[in-house]
Amino acid sequence: MFVKFIATALIFAGVVAGAPAPVQAESKLLPEIHANEEGMHVQPWFLNSFLDLREDLNEAAAKGKQLVIFWEQKGCPYCREMHRVNLRIPEVVDYIRANFHVIQLNLWGDREVTDFDGKVITEKKLGRKWRVQFTPTLSFFPPTLAKGSKESGRDLEVWRLIGYWKPFHFLNTFRYVREKGYDSEPNFQRWLQNLARKMQAEGKDVKLW
Repeated sequence: MFVKFIATALIFAGVVAGAPAPVQAESKLLPEIHANEEGMHVQPWFLNSFLDLREDLNEAAAKGKQLVIFWEQKGCPYCREMHRVNLRIPEVVDYIRANFHVIQLNLWGDREVTDFDGKVITEKKLGRKWRVQFTPTLSFFPPTLAKGSKESGRDLEVWRLIGYWKPFHFLNTFRYVREKGYDSEPNFQRWLQNLARKMQAEGKDVKLW
């Protein structure tokens, strides 16, 4: 049975910064995505589905990937920063695309979504059901579901990232989920510190930005 681990939106190891994050050299970045008419920053590689989450998870599993939901909203400065900084770094985007299917939901949206428990509900009501209170919030789900499972997405989450995290922390939270780091180390901060020490011992740079 999967256990849900929730990362808070409080300042964690310098994850949330008061000032905008510095951006890498323009030549090394992917094109910037601007907000659409609904005020959402939509990456071209986000999954465009019928929003039946069980089907989406099964589709991801069939391709050896996992499902993650990006909760965002119009006018969210930290959502904008996530797209402006983190999701323009090729290493970050390549890892996510290779290992996850990403669905974006609007915390105040009216599209209908079929929850894992089979209930059809609007985005904004689903957000309340799952107790999503901040954006961005990333909800990660297990690779597969138990046969006959009727649990809601809130009960199925294996990890939840809340708020804006620096690129190093952001990328490695995807690795943490993909490698099931929470099985051996439920404390993400400790897991990340161990990873950083290992990288340094191998002579690799640990770039917080």
